[in-house]
This record gives sequence, C-alpha cells and structure tokens, in this order.
Amino acid sequence: MNFFQAQDDARRKTWRLALLFGAAVISLVVLTNLLLAGVYVWTSNYAMPQEMNLLALMEQIPAENWFLISFGVIGVVAVASFYKYIMVRGGGRSIAEALGGFHLTHSNATGNQRRLLNIVEEMAIASGVSVPPVYLISEPSINAFAAGFSVDDAVIGINQGTIDHLDRDELQGVVAHEFSHILNGDMRLNLRLIAILHGILFIGIIGYGILIGVRFGGARRSEGGGAPILAMGIGLLVIGYAGTFFGNLIKAAVSRQREYLADAAAVQFTRNPSGIADALKKIGGLSSGSIIEAPAAAEASHMFFGQVQNTFLNSLMATHPSLEDRIRAIEPGWDGRLPSIEGTVEYHPQGDEAASNLSSAFTTGDSLRVQVQPQALVDQIGQLSDAGLDSAHRLIATTDDTLRDAAHDPWGSRAVIYAILLSDDNTLRDGQYGILHAQAEKGVPEFVKKIQPLLQELESPNKLALVGMAMPALKALSSQQYHRFMGNVVELIKHDLKIELLEWVLHRLLIKDLSPHFEGTRPIRTKYRSLRPVASAVATVLTTLARFGHENDPAGQAQAFRAGAMAAELDIELDGNDDPNFTRLNAAIRELRRLQPLAKPKIIKACAATTLADDHISGREGALLQGIAAALDCPLPPSIYSGG
Repeated sequence: MNFFQAQDDARRKTWRLALLFGAAVISLVVLTNLLLAGVYVWTSNYAMPQEMNLLALMEQIPAENWFLISFGVIGVVAVASFYKYIMVRGGGRSIAEALGGFHLTHSNATGNQRRLLNIVEEMAIASGVSVPPVYLISEPSINAFAAGFSVDDAVIGINQGTIDHLDRDELQGVVAHEFSHILNGDMRLNLRLIAILHGILFIGIIGYGILIGVRFGGARRSEGGGAPILAMGIGLLVIGYAGTFFGNLIKAAVSRQREYLADAAAVQFTRNPSGIADALKKIGGLSSGSIIEAPAAAEASHMFFGQVQNTFLNSLMATHPSLEDRIRAIEPGWDGRLPSIEGTVEYHPQGDEAASNLSSAFTTGDSLRVQVQPQALVDQIGQLSDAGLDSAHRLIATTDDTLRDAAHDPWGSRAVIYAILLSDDNTLRDGQYGILHAQAEKGVPEFVKKIQPLLQELESPNKLALVGMAMPALKALSSQQYHRFMGNVVELIKHDLKIELLEWVLHRLLIKDLSPHFEGTRPIRTKYRSLRPVASAVATVLTTLARFGHENDPAGQAQAFRAGAMAAELDIELDGNDDPNFTRLNAAIRELRRLQPLAKPKIIKACAATTLADDHISGREGALLQGIAAALDCPLPPSIYSGG
C-alpha cells in the first residue's frame, strides 16, 4: 500500500471510529434512561395506569431526570475513556509492560534472542526509521505485536515461544508483518480502540459493582429494599456488556482487514511467502498456538500477530482471520497439513548472520550517481523492500564492530552521539572535550576519544544508521540521564556558535525519536490540504537543499531550486538570505508538518527534484534529505541514496 494513502486511510478510520463511538454512546444513553426510568417508577408511589403503557410510564418522570441520566452516562463514558487513554499514553512501552514484557537489549539477550534483535535492526534501517525497542513476553505461544502512537514511540513485542519455534525466515516474516503496522499508521488507531471500548464497558463495570454492593448489603436486602437496586445492577451489566459486544464487532472487523494487508506487506518485503506462511502453520501446529495468558491481552487482542484467545462466536468476534484463510491467501495451493512442533530452533550465529556479511560488496563514498527519478523516490517512502534490506545489510557491514557494540549500550550510545558531533578543527574539538569532561558521565570523554577516529572514516549514511541503532539504548536511559544527555548535545552543537548540517539533522532525529518517549506524544493537528498556503515554507526548504548541494555555485543552486519549484507546482523564488543556524528551516518544517498526509508526497517530490537536478547526491545532500523527510514523518529508506 502507498505510504501516504495508508496514513490518510488511518486518519479517516479514526473519524469513522469516532462516529461509531458516538452511536454506541447514544445507544447507551437511551437504554440506560429506559432502565433507570423503570427503576424510578418502580420505587415511586405513582399510580399505575389501567392499561400498561410504556409511554404513559415515561410521562410521569420529570424532564430534568432525563437530562441528568443522559449527561451522567455521557460523563461516565467520557471520563472512563479519557482515563484509559491516559493509561496508554505512554505508547508502546506502556502496553508492553502491562503484558509483562521486559526490554530486550544486546546486553541481556542470549541465543535466539540476538537473532531477533538483529532482524529488527535490519528492518528498521531498511525502512528508514529508527530501531524500535524490543520487549520480550514470557509466553510459550507464537505471537507478536507493534504498539505506539507513532513511528517515534513504537515498540515491538515478541513472545518467547516465537523466538524458540521460528527459524530466521519465519521470524523475519513476523517482524515484517509488525513493521507494516508501524509504517501504515495502524498503531494509533489500535490504542484509541482500547480507550474507547473501555469507556463503553465501564457502564457494565458499574453494574457489576452495584451487584457486589447488593451481595454484601444483606440487611438492606432482607428488608426488601435491595430488589430495585439489584435490578438496576443487572440492567447496567447487561447494557454495558451489550455495548462492548457490538464494540468488539467493530474492532474485529477493522482488525481482520488490517491483518490481511500486513501479511501481504510482509510477503512483498521479504520476497519469501513461505516465511510468514510457515510461521502461521506453526501457530496451528503448536499446542499453545498464539494464545496469551496475560490478563491485559484481551483488551489489546487486535494488536497481535495472531488470535490471543478463543471467544464466544469466534468466527464473528475474532480479531483475526482464521489461520486457514490467512495461509491460503499467501499459499493458495496449501494442502492443509500443519507441522508437528518439537523442541526449539537452534541458533547458529555465524550462519544466521551470513546474510549481513556484505561488506565486500559495498564501498562508501562521498557521493553517489543515482538513476532514480523524483517520483520513484516518493513511491519508496515508508516502504519495505528487498533493496532497502540489502542497503541496511551493507550499512551495518561497513560499520566497525566497536561502533555497533557501543551503539547498543546505554553508556556507549551516548558516546557515539557525542563523537559524531565533534568538530574536525582541533581547537574546537579540544573545547568540546572540555565540555564532556565537565558535564558527561565518568569515562565517557576517554571512550569518545577512542572511537572518534573510527567515526571520521564513516560517511553520512553510516553515521545516521548508527544513530538509528542507538535509539533503543538511549530510550533505556532514566529521565535524569536523558535530560543531561540532551543538554550535552546542545552544548556540543553550540560550541562553535554555528550549527553544521549534520548537527542539525542529528538534533532533529534525537528530538523526534526521544522526546515522545521521555516527554509524551504531542499530536499534530493537520491543517493544509495543498502546498499553496505554505509556499514560503516550501521555498525555504528547497533553498536549503539547493545551497547545500551546490556550494559556491549560484547557477547550480538556481537550477536545482527551479527543478524543485516545478515539481511543487509553485511560483516561488530562491531565498536570497543566509540561514546559518537553520532558524528559518526549523520554522518551515513546523509549518509543513501540518500538511495532511495526501499533501506530503508533493513536498517530498519537490525535495527529491531539487536534490536530483544533476543526478548527483552528495553525502551532505543525502543527510539533509533524510533529516527533512524524517521531520515530516516520511521515513526515507537508505536504498534511495546509499547505492541500493
């Protein structure tokens, strides 16, 4: 599926979900009014009409009571939904921890767990997003999920049984399935579903609480006063769970369609239909299947790779298509046989990671000749492809093991970021070391000096890949460590009183990925349907790209800018003022982030046309292009500019 279309579809589904939620709340209001009206009449001394007429009974109730009941129901549902939304606002991490997961890192992973981390890292780099944290769920079944409000705070959860029973191809298929959910905007919708269904269910929870109260109120019940309350409790319980029943039908219908799409995306990415198909077959052959025992799994059932529980009216209420249907959608000629699962899959590090050993096939350079057209670049945004995976393997293989190991460690990852920010000027670099000696953790300055020569040999794509690799380790920092780290980053950048290109890109990536994790997500309200209202912001972005791609070449800058302006279909002029600290670029990015999803392809195409005006992408241009694309929430696969 097209990335921008998928994002727009997810946004539209959110509005449809809101309408369905409104309809469910109205139904709850009507049913609760009828229930409480009946109890009200029952407990009052009204004369019953000779003919039992419901309308006549309703007319005896004061009008203000109807309003009180209606606003009470709406208030209860709204507060309950908002409370649940606050509970899941921590994003993917809160869901993973609620399911009993723990953060799996390279330092605490063993055996097959390392294979999983390697696969997640490869796929993240291949799709142009930072590596998401991985959480391990101690369940013997085969299952997985992706959760978060956006790519920036996404996590991947994996059951231990998934790691134990799937080989590399099968595990890759499952992880690719989850990356499809991350890239297609499914996760935010999934979290909102949890909050909305909790609000509807809360009416039933109140009814259950009333029944518990009546059970322990023996004295009042013996006096005959508990019968109406008992009836009200039972009625609220029925109403609440009836609402949840229909809410789950909606959840199941939405989820089933998304699962088919994610399966297809996984096949498209891995070019290996048997990988994900065999994983599904193993679910059918495993005694525990994909069942999750954790109590929190029920409300998050629509987020998982497989069905987490067998439900009443399973064919109607299931959040996933049947295994048979999913397998046959991938392998139409499947004979229906399921494998017998015995023991665990053995892990052979050297053989398993052979796919990543491609260093001899890739040579880095300051610039690259490309054959891609601007529209082809746009079409690859947010896509999983074998070309992207090949580029990810190359970037990983051409990065020194010392740097990769450091990026996987919470202490070493900070040193890697600091080292990337060091100046080439000896005097300025000495001043930056002084900042680190004064403000960084003990031993960090010495380690930075050790790895700095290794980083000097890397080109921008490798450095940005290292930043992506470091994100899970940086997200493992405490809040105090995070603020100290970001303060040091800002001090290193400001030391020479000028912001360099790579410094700007790095800071944008850090803010984008770490801020939602440590400071909470801030939803962006989309406003613009076209580029015309933000033409000046577009001019600023294209000017920046043209200047960095053609330094000291005014004619080349003008040519590149014209190519971008034509692609944007705007009558704009090259900005004649310098922007040494990216102040105007930052302001322009803030405006462009408010574009609706279907308006973003044109700005990305314009950026690509500016960069590709001479069929030449320098390392600086590639880094800036990736920074701008990431800031606009448009993941740029490295295959576009790293020779893939």
